[in-house]
Amino acid sequence: MSPFPLYEQHELAYCSQFANVAQAAATQDKVLMGAPGTVIEHKRGGAAYYARQYMGPEGRRQQENLGGPKGDPEVDARVEHVLQRIDLSKDLISRIRDLSKLGFQLADNKTYATVGVLYNYGLFEAGAVLVGSHAYAVILNSLGIKAISYETEDIDIARRHQLALTNIPKGGLLAMLKETGIHFVSVPSMKRGEPSTSFTEAGKSRFHVDLLVPSRDDTFSTVPVTELNAHATALPYLAYVLANAQTGTLISRHGAVPVRVPEPSRFAIHKLLVSRLRTNTLVKSQKDVRQASVLLAMLGEHRSGDIEDACAALPRSARVLVRRTLPEVEALMRDAHEAGFEELQTSLAS
Repeated sequence: MSPFPLYEQHELAYCSQFANVAQAAATQDKVLMGAPGTVIEHKRGGAAYYARQYMGPEGRRQQENLGGPKGDPEVDARVEHVLQRIDLSKDLISRIRDLSKLGFQLADNKTYATVGVLYNYGLFEAGAVLVGSHAYAVILNSLGIKAISYETEDIDIARRHQLALTNIPKGGLLAMLKETGIHFVSVPSMKRGEPSTSFTEAGKSRFHVDLLVPSRDDTFSTVPVTELNAHATALPYLAYVLANAQTGTLISRHGAVPVRVPEPSRFAIHKLLVSRLRTNTLVKSQKDVRQASVLLAMLGEHRSGDIEDACAALPRSARVLVRRTLPEVEALMRDAHEAGFEELQTSLAS
């Protein structure tokens, strides 16, 4: 039995600081790739042309062409808009730096750029949901709690229904990802002849993006996602966690970007379920249970009824699997977090 608390609450003033960052981030029409940088001028003949010079997500200096010549009303208006984005980003970064010192969860720069480009194309507004450990970090921040963070090089993007999107580049999702400046390539499927459902940074990096959709039954399969010109892995019970998504804010040292994440209670229950669907990765299974337990502890003590509602919506076929996690959850929560464990145990028994 663990007598140690799984989480700590941030002070109310710090939560207000985070809320202000989230509110400011939501005003962005687009987020900048990489660090904010600065606007510079290039001389060509007798005219001046603009570019944004910045540090990319991989730590290399890059330039974004803003056009010209200087003095063209349309070009100058575009540059002024970029300058406003730069100023907002710098202000957000200054405040995020303070939040980092207070224990708020920060994403790495590659993750920020990748999630940012999906935001720029309207995926989250259209219904796409960030899941996995990056969603867990977003949820911790939104709940105003701090806990052990988990480093991950996986970005999991899911969608429940077809996304109503416009202005998608010809190359679909892969073309979008390449706009980050990261050299993404498709990952060959483990099954011969099947299309890729994952994209990775070329080379030795393990940084990658997985596209997920709900399975129509209890099996795993590969299905087309036509609006993104891509394919996704269909997972059992994914519809359950996607059903009630909410807005959140992912923060990093390069800025802040609005996203959609699952509601905390369903995310926690789904984590327990996933821990029993993983048959060959004990470490990831243990991570799933601990992340779930952190959220269940907080919800049981501060949002009574959320766990009960999430369990009530759980498909009957999944209940047996979730019940099997109770000994592990009890070992983490008993003594320090009685309320959360009792609500979980009672809700699964009904």
